[in-house]
Amino acid sequence: MGHIDLDQLLAEMVSTEDLLIVQDLDGVCIPLVKDPLTRVLDPAYVWAAKRLEGSFSVLTNGEHGGHRGVNCVVERALGDPQLPAKQGLYLPGLAAGGVQLQNCYGEISHPGITDAEIAFLAALPSRMQTLLEQRLPALLPQLTSDEIQILAKKSVLDTELSPTILLNGLFSLTPDDVGIQQSLQIMLQELMNELINSAISAGLPNSFFLHIAPNMGCDGQRERLKPAAPGDVGTTDIQFMLKGAVKEAGLLVLINKHIAKHKGTAPLGKDFDVRSAPKTHQGLLDLCRKHIPVDQMPLLMGVGDTVTSNPSPDGTGWLRGGSDRGFLTLLQDLGATYNRTNRVVLVDSSGGEVYRPSLLDERLQGISDPEDPLHFDVLVPSGPSTYVAWFRSLAERRSAR
Repeated sequence: MGHIDLDQLLAEMVSTEDLLIVQDLDGVCIPLVKDPLTRVLDPAYVWAAKRLEGSFSVLTNGEHGGHRGVNCVVERALGDPQLPAKQGLYLPGLAAGGVQLQNCYGEISHPGITDAEIAFLAALPSRMQTLLEQRLPALLPQLTSDEIQILAKKSVLDTELSPTILLNGLFSLTPDDVGIQQSLQIMLQELMNELINSAISAGLPNSFFLHIAPNMGCDGQRERLKPAAPGDVGTTDIQFMLKGAVKEAGLLVLINKHIAKHKGTAPLGKDFDVRSAPKTHQGLLDLCRKHIPVDQMPLLMGVGDTVTSNPSPDGTGWLRGGSDRGFLTLLQDLGATYNRTNRVVLVDSSGGEVYRPSLLDERLQGISDPEDPLHFDVLVPSGPSTYVAWFRSLAERRSAR
């Protein structure tokens, strides 16, 4: 299946009456950085998103609120922490994989989450730092205890609903040592599994899962680590997330809310959330077929940057993953089901500070494969700046109709 260019995509999206753009953030409109606190967003993008209100939602594994959330990035971009709430300039949609819902005024809710789960998550960042401080000296013996403490603190993202440990800072100390990088990845996975087991012991056996990024798909129960290799650092972080917080379920929540806003009723129910959604791709498709009439389904455009595909070790197939793969595939399949020309857009995030495979490789090695069921309609090899410029053009053209 061939690709179309950004000009054709623009013409299609401008002419579409009932449109819903579902877009990831980091790596798409925000260049990837090692320290999320240094993220930068073009203020023109924020204003463009406002002009697309009603046809645009974000869907991210990051979070809206807190000092590490994208709301702070929006406030810095506009140079006024009060302006977004006054004029409705926050980015609406779902964060934390789908369990954190926000409107354009920054009003946040957490549908389907219990107080016990939130309390458990609140205690995790300090526990993560302590466990890192205990494990890192054996892998990085050249560092002093003070250096270990500083690195451990920087490696933990103390987000409210998806506390995360990043390996980027640790990898920068061993840029060419694949063996150490793999050992750090294994250490991180063991550490996070220990925390999952502690949740089970705390009476929360079905509350959480580990999101590995990038990953090599799922073995049916959990996501596979992507080991470091020469020229590819593989997995850079693991998020401790609430079960049900997967983007493909979030896509259905956004579609349901879009239809409710534009048609007056929510076909999946006004209280539908990711934690009550089916757990399989087919189940999500079947739910839509059963409850969403053809004339209510909007045309969908999905935008992401993290999709992976690597040969399986035994050479018999492919291990496909990436945090955007699930929702982009579902969006594509909904297009086929509803006879809509839905569009899948992949932005090249390899130009940032975090390693990602490049779209400049025509084979899309590490991203896709010859048998991949996910097809990209539009590739943006020049990265977030080009996508943001296109997004601004779309907002201008649609608002001028």
